[in-house]
Amino acid sequence: MQVTAVFRQWLTRHERIRDALPAVLVILVGVGASAVGEGWSGWHLPRAAGVAWTALACLPLVVRSRWPLPVAVATLAVDLAHMVRGPDSSLAPAASLVALYTVATRSSRRTAWTVGLIASVAITAVHAVTASAGPLAGTSLLRFDLAIAATVLGDAVRSRRLHLARVEERAERAERTREQEARRRVTEERVRIARELHDVVAHHITLVNAQVGVAHHLMRTDPDRAYQALAQIKDNSRAALDELRATVGLLRQPDDAPDSRAPLPGLADLDALVAGVSAGGLPVKVVRTGTPGPVAPTTGLTAYRIIQEALTNTRKHATATHAVVTVDHGTEILRITVTDDGRPRAANGPGTGHGLIGMHERTVAIGGTVTAGPRPEGGFRVQAELPLALTPQTI
Repeated sequence: MQVTAVFRQWLTRHERIRDALPAVLVILVGVGASAVGEGWSGWHLPRAAGVAWTALACLPLVVRSRWPLPVAVATLAVDLAHMVRGPDSSLAPAASLVALYTVATRSSRRTAWTVGLIASVAITAVHAVTASAGPLAGTSLLRFDLAIAATVLGDAVRSRRLHLARVEERAERAERTREQEARRRVTEERVRIARELHDVVAHHITLVNAQVGVAHHLMRTDPDRAYQALAQIKDNSRAALDELRATVGLLRQPDDAPDSRAPLPGLADLDALVAGVSAGGLPVKVVRTGTPGPVAPTTGLTAYRIIQEALTNTRKHATATHAVVTVDHGTEILRITVTDDGRPRAANGPGTGHGLIGMHERTVAIGGTVTAGPRPEGGFRVQAELPLALTPQTI
């Protein structure tokens, strides 16, 4: 089996030798047939004329893969001339059969059958005339059947090759699709983790920075308030560590123990978030409207992160004196609005834009919408509409 595979690979690399093998075989068979006596009565020297005609018909087969149709025409013309020329033409259609097979394997089905039928009729008609036999005689029908069989065999081989090529193409396409899907999932997971880390680190470090500034300012003039600021720094640091631990838990494998993961925040943690921001020097008011009801965990997390990022941006990039968070529970939609009274283009530090990008990515991921921009009366507004219940397509 292995030897056969190696031989096929060798023939694939040597096209001229592969094309010439059937010609050599036909010539050898022709030599043997021309050496057999009438009625298998004995052996004699091969008839030189018959061998020459057979070799002449086989000569074009050396390039049959490159020019299958011209080769078929040439071999058929020589075989028909051989059949007309003399009685020693028992193997006359053999080269034509090889050529018809090649045409069927390397041309379209329409071309193959057109050439095959024309050649079959021509071979049958010439044999019927030269052998003084009717077109429906056994020897005439045999040659007709052989020509049709060569076309059928070549067409079957061509169809099998096409089928195998399609199977290989589908397999390669499926492999590429799997690789692309794997890369897409890895990218999505990296973006999700980067979003979580940005929200956690940016928010808590901003609060810690503000509280450190307050403690430094009051350390000599009001040690009690400075001590309170340091206590708040400790609380915010612990909260940051808890959220970082929960975020890093996203990297754990499915078979890892879930007990080691802290729960991710949601709307139930909004009061603690607002208290931390207020303690950092930015008064925040929370307004709740509508009738609170069940909120999907992903929606709750998204709402919490949007409010967290909006307040962090207010604290970092605007000279605001206060902010208002509005949470409106609708029947199907949760509306989140965060506004402040900061002056346009006032900033306490440079921004990267990752926060607003993260808001948009989170919201779109669950089928919601978010807008952010300055208010006409001054300040900044972030407004989001999130679905309370997620469908399987948005999970």
